[in-house]
Amino acid sequence: MKLVRFLCNGEARYGVLENDNMIREISGSIYDDFTSGSKTFKLGAGTYALEEVMLLAPCEPSKVVCVGLNYRAHIDEFTRDIDGVPEEPVLFIKPSTAVIGPGETIIYPGVSSQVDYEAELAVVIGKKCRHAEPEEVRNFILGYTCGNDVTARDLQRKDGQWTRGKGFDTFMPLGPWIETDHSGDSNRVRSYVNGELKQDSDTSKMIFPVPALVSFISHIMTLLPGDVVMTGTPEGVGPMKPGDIVEVVLEGIGCLQNRVEKYREPLATKG
Repeated sequence: MKLVRFLCNGEARYGVLENDNMIREISGSIYDDFTSGSKTFKLGAGTYALEEVMLLAPCEPSKVVCVGLNYRAHIDEFTRDIDGVPEEPVLFIKPSTAVIGPGETIIYPGVSSQVDYEAELAVVIGKKCRHAEPEEVRNFILGYTCGNDVTARDLQRKDGQWTRGKGFDTFMPLGPWIETDHSGDSNRVRSYVNGELKQDSDTSKMIFPVPALVSFISHIMTLLPGDVVMTGTPEGVGPMKPGDIVEVVLEGIGCLQNRVEKYREPLATKG
């Protein structure tokens, strides 16, 4: 099942995408239904053609918990800066203000000279998750979507930590929908810039798989409905520039596309 969040008459709504072209509106909260143990959602009378609505980021996370260095080949790209494979997941957080949806614009900040794409499998939490064991994690996962862990690489290196380089507004594209009928165990993950393949790997190559990641995080902080866990990027990361179209493609899930544009200073106001 593909769950979408879309804009209709200025209001954000949830729906189920049917036949890849028609949205049937969901009544109530998708998280209430999931928490109650329901595998289905209450459908309303409203139906909309996919092409007639604007898709939004498929969830509204209170936080996005990201995992760095979770593919060995990606670690090898940074061998001059990183010593070995981490013994535990390396975590950082992106603010909710970084989240944008499919088709929205990634803003290239004026203070950076290198902004990179990072294609990742994104896990969407469906109900409050605290101290979950790996074998219990599936009970807390609503589904999966595509994510792009956009990074100002030069600032990341300069600062020696990742908050600024990862946390700019628009640096967390998610979408286009949440796929509930996928395990996340083995998904081909690719990225394209202007149609050119840049990354091509599989989530089965992750050092820490999804159950281990979510369990580890849940023993540190409470994950809330709608929160997102980004699972790390494979090798092949690289720079984008204003005007580029970047795509993140997850097999069995979908394609997330965004355009990159240069930051423009707001016009000064008088008074």
